[in-house]
Amino acid sequence: MINLHIQICRMEELMEISEKLVAEAPAGFKRYLIQKINWTDRLIGIKGARGTGKTTLLLQWLSGKKWPLSQAAYFSLDELYFTTHSLLETAKRFHQLGGKLLVLDEVHKYPGWAAEIKNLYDRYPDLQIIFTGSSIIDISREEGDLSRRAIMYELKGLSFREYLAFFHGQHFDPLSLETLLSPVAALREHFPPDFKPLAHFRDYLEYGYYPFSATNRESYHQRLRQLVRMVVEYDMAELKGFDIRHAKKMLQLLYVVAQQVPFKPNINNLAAKTKIHRNSINNYLYFLREARLIHLLYPEGISVAVLQKPEKIFMENTNLLYALSEMEPSAGTVREVFFNNQLSTRHRVNHSGKTDFAVDGRFYFETGGRNKSRKQVTDLQNAWVVKDGLEYPAGQSLPLWLFGFLY
Repeated sequence: MINLHIQICRMEELMEISEKLVAEAPAGFKRYLIQKINWTDRLIGIKGARGTGKTTLLLQWLSGKKWPLSQAAYFSLDELYFTTHSLLETAKRFHQLGGKLLVLDEVHKYPGWAAEIKNLYDRYPDLQIIFTGSSIIDISREEGDLSRRAIMYELKGLSFREYLAFFHGQHFDPLSLETLLSPVAALREHFPPDFKPLAHFRDYLEYGYYPFSATNRESYHQRLRQLVRMVVEYDMAELKGFDIRHAKKMLQLLYVVAQQVPFKPNINNLAAKTKIHRNSINNYLYFLREARLIHLLYPEGISVAVLQKPEKIFMENTNLLYALSEMEPSAGTVREVFFNNQLSTRHRVNHSGKTDFAVDGRFYFETGGRNKSRKQVTDLQNAWVVKDGLEYPAGQSLPLWLFGFLY
């Protein structure tokens, strides 16, 4: 009886924490994904890189539900409570008390999370479960066959469109790629006459991808470097096949890549600079990609395999590029990283032998500065030059910033 009383008291503590966090969820700006998720599904998973705002998104959604405390709860599985209490027993008790909606944050911090969530799903058909985890989690490889039950989503960092809403109160609807490629007159209808798209674009490229940059701009890049170290030294422990004892080599590889991207990787050179065996380099690059620290660009028409050498390597986003580069990144590098990052959220992006990028196997894009010529795309159908410093489309030339409106 004493143990049961202690369990109930601690459960009440968890519920009080949940109520406080939901009540304090920020109002106003909400991430794009909140409109994309089918919230009626019984088991929903949301993964994403550190710092992209998964917790805030969940708390905002819970706040909007306005359910009674006894019926809906938010539990973070990195709470000390879960070092001595099982998720299974805690959720069972919650359900017995009338619980109908359980939101579980940071599930990758809890050993055996997939099997226990699967058991909860099977045992309590009237209990809806929503969970979040690191971008590295792959439920198809987890025990318990969770992949057949959970509907998975991924939350990316802020698009340029979201950045304008979050930081500057300028709200626009997202645009499809087809709309971006439509005639200039039709495209201008989506923007007010006084809109100055380049006014904040440079700031976004350096500081706008992660929402937490709003808290302290001066230390933002330092915090990004700390975030990278946390991902490599802690989160990657969850990756199948990654030995956490090699975290230092992983950081060395990331640092070397950051000084050279985008580039066609030379496996022998990378192995020599990082002291990683050349046979392991592609695996390490794959791990960094799964952690959303880099992006691997593969040739058009070739399926992606873990052990296949990519055509080019990019930093995952321009903010990481600025944070990890020793010198000011070149304009060309920034352009390509931004374009690849914004397009790959919704589209399949590959390297093309004719232009910088092939998108969905249908569209071709060459990036450059304001004076970039159309020489490389002259004889190609469905091909455009994407120019930095251009305010609005001109003929077959598109402004770079416009691709930040896709989500």
